[in-house]
Amino acid sequence: MNAITFDPETWIAAGVAALPAAVALRRAIHLEPELGLDLPKTTAKVRAALAGLPLEIREGPSTTGILAILRGPANGRTVLLRGDMDALPLTEDTGLDFTSQNQGAMHACGHDTHVAMLAGAARALCERRDRLAGTVMFMFQPGEEGWHGARFMLEDGLIDPLPDAAFALHISPNMPAGVFAGRAGPLLAASDVVRIRVIGAGGHASMPQDSLDPIPVLCEIVTALQTFVTRRISAFEPAVITIASIQAGTTNNVIPEDGRLLGTLRTFSERTRSTAHEGIRRVAEGIAAAHGVRAEVDIDHGFPVTVCDGRVTDLARRTAMALFGDGAWMTMPHPMMGAEDFSYILQKAPGAMAFLGAAPEGGDYRTCCALHSNRMVLREDVMARGIAMHCAMAEAALSGDLEL
Repeated sequence: MNAITFDPETWIAAGVAALPAAVALRRAIHLEPELGLDLPKTTAKVRAALAGLPLEIREGPSTTGILAILRGPANGRTVLLRGDMDALPLTEDTGLDFTSQNQGAMHACGHDTHVAMLAGAARALCERRDRLAGTVMFMFQPGEEGWHGARFMLEDGLIDPLPDAAFALHISPNMPAGVFAGRAGPLLAASDVVRIRVIGAGGHASMPQDSLDPIPVLCEIVTALQTFVTRRISAFEPAVITIASIQAGTTNNVIPEDGRLLGTLRTFSERTRSTAHEGIRRVAEGIAAAHGVRAEVDIDHGFPVTVCDGRVTDLARRTAMALFGDGAWMTMPHPMMGAEDFSYILQKAPGAMAFLGAAPEGGDYRTCCALHSNRMVLREDVMARGIAMHCAMAEAALSGDLEL
């Protein structure tokens, strides 16, 4: 199926008309970023943006997330559109007029734009409710940055019944502005947290023979884990182990009793994930034992693999091209090692996530500051395209352009 039945000009115009309000909402959220599952100020801004619209609002006990439901005149399919709301724990250094006022929190992953685009799409779809052959769920979700917010909203029963299709957008400063990108199958990796504690015996730094120094053992484990990945996991099964934090010691002349490693594991299959878990434990405990010390390994299961349904991905491709021309879509040649808790939704319903390029004006998308950078900035006018894409995807999925 290649034809698209919606009118592209309707949604392009709706996106342009919604842009000023989206920019204002994005900047208001950016000013007051919040972390985790409890985002009262952000949720209040969303509620204000949705005020007066013909939406059924659902909330649950586990988060401050909102599910807003728009029922069209026909009782057909249900499609879910998602925007995540939480920020990251870092201090902003962009110099923007609307720089974060909350020390130690910043919207460095573009979730402020995700909320603004989804709110803009909600208003545009409400104003054109007569075009909808079914129901649209707008999922304003906290706790994406490692807090499992999507899982909690599912467990709270907010997304009931499950949608027939689901779609999410993620902004990216490292793509050409206004271009959408996605792929069928695995898009983003499973993400686990690795914690390793090495326990030795402290002492004087000038007499290491009278101690059991954990620091060289920690360093050896870090190096050995990289060798483990290349020698025990198939080159055709991508896996990344990154140790991002080493903590040990207090001063220059004391050998500490213990030290800790903190890192992440990224994989694309449960088989590789299990192999990596077993190998991390074996490597850490074996090296520690060889040096006469002890290792404690703790691995937290994080988000599962984000797997995009081929039918919904193809609809996103056709929708982007119908709206903005053939150059508006790029099919990604391979997945990325980032992770997403939209994966929980995609385990329950066919769906897809697509990226939207937002490289800042005058910058090179290949070298500008990336997501999670304290200097990351975005081109805001691409939100008009994101709003149009949400709206068109909803209409197309409900009207039969998506074969399920």
